[in-house]
Amino acid sequence: MNTRILTPTRSGGSRFPLNKILGALILIAGLTLLTYQLIVLLQTRELVRYAFYAGMVAAASTAIGASMAVFANRISDRMLDSLMGFGAGVMLAASIFSLILPSMEMMQGQTSSSFLSSSQVALAVLLGAAMMLLIEKLVPHEHFIKGNDSVSSTRLRQSWLFVLAIALHNFPEGLAIGAAYAAGEGHGLAAGIAIQDMPEGFVVAMALIAAGYTRVFAISIGVLTGLAEPAMAIIGATLLEFSTHLLPWGLAGAAGAMLFVISHEIIPESHRKGHEFFATNGLILGFVLMLLLDTAL
Repeated sequence: MNTRILTPTRSGGSRFPLNKILGALILIAGLTLLTYQLIVLLQTRELVRYAFYAGMVAAASTAIGASMAVFANRISDRMLDSLMGFGAGVMLAASIFSLILPSMEMMQGQTSSSFLSSSQVALAVLLGAAMMLLIEKLVPHEHFIKGNDSVSSTRLRQSWLFVLAIALHNFPEGLAIGAAYAAGEGHGLAAGIAIQDMPEGFVVAMALIAAGYTRVFAISIGVLTGLAEPAMAIIGATLLEFSTHLLPWGLAGAAGAMLFVISHEIIPESHRKGHEFFATNGLILGFVLMLLLDTAL
């Protein structure tokens, strides 16, 4: 006599998602621990706290600029290029006066040779630019208008390529803020970056709208990408605050990263449509404004 062993079966029900619940609990616990560590870090390390505040001001400036896209139906290419040139001028002056020159002074205090200190600063600038070049090659992203520059980028949605491109612009700015505050000279740089972040946020939102994205999506992305700056500011200040030997390297490296973004991204894009005159005037105005801010603050 044949017997069949009957096993209970589920009728239409789905398996209890225990693994998903466990994963969610682990994620929540990790985020809670990270938040706690961040709060402790900000409470115990004053310069890191100031760098975080400055990064949040820069992020808020980006958000304000992006939100201004609500009131603009369309902005002329000439105005866009002028604003991009202005941002490039601020970043260029910040790289020189707030990062490279303080790095040079620190290097001279650490070495007995002027040539050696200058060589080390130059090497740090090159390393910072090389880091951005490596990120440029490894991370699939899309320029605002120029299009894809990675074979694998076709696998990603175009919106996330824009997000990555914008985040790449904000990484060196956040690092520069953190490095400058670690050196005790961050106010002028932070003010200059916050000023240039406002037109940058506006340009980003308008570029996304012009590319066919909804106004809400474009503004939301412009606001969210500004959060990269306080995060990178914390990293920069934390790594460099207690290391007097690494600090000048960090300052010059941040300058090199910013110089790469200026030359590789902003200036070519601002000259692409034939408005070089207005873009150049914007760059000069931004440079002079940052010079005045650095002197005053």
